[in-house]
Amino acid sequence: MPKKLTEMTLEELWQLFPIVLTEHDDRWNAWYHEEYQRLCVILSDMKVRISHIGSTAIEHIWAKPIIDILVEIPVEKDMRYVKDLIVQNGYICMAENPQAISFNKGYTENGFAKKVFHLHLRYWGNNDEVYFRDYMNDNPKIAKEYEKLKLSLWKLYEHNRDGYTNAKHDFISEHTQIAKAKYRERQK
Repeated sequence: MPKKLTEMTLEELWQLFPIVLTEHDDRWNAWYHEEYQRLCVILSDMKVRISHIGSTAIEHIWAKPIIDILVEIPVEKDMRYVKDLIVQNGYICMAENPQAISFNKGYTENGFAKKVFHLHLRYWGNNDEVYFRDYMNDNPKIAKEYEKLKLSLWKLYEHNRDGYTNAKHDFISEHTQIAKAKYRERQK
């Protein structure tokens, strides 16, 4: 019998869930919309903003086949209450602090399920990923540069998610700042 995910070390988890990149798949948008509908029902008692973020939301680039979803809630809402609703509906809490909670769905003791989701719960306005996504989709040449970076890091960090994420940080940060300057008025 395999170990429970909660009993595994970080290294064991990285072995079980390696970085895998695939060509863009049009089904990713449909999977996001299915999950979006579920989340709208789960969170129907509050005003939220739900966004498809991450590389699966960037057109025509290779990505990990994991749908990243940002859920922004009003500052006056109790994040623990929202956390409980999300956990009661099939998500596993992975990390939390007073300003953000991360969840996943589709991770099993035998590896990835067919559909995998990362849900990022934050307060309204903590949404840099939306700026980055929009900038990449509006600038396909820069998105291809991002894809090239990701592909160059894939095998190097196949079993080290933190290393993979950290190695992309400067590119993402630089282009997010450009996007925020460009789209400042859009988000108001």
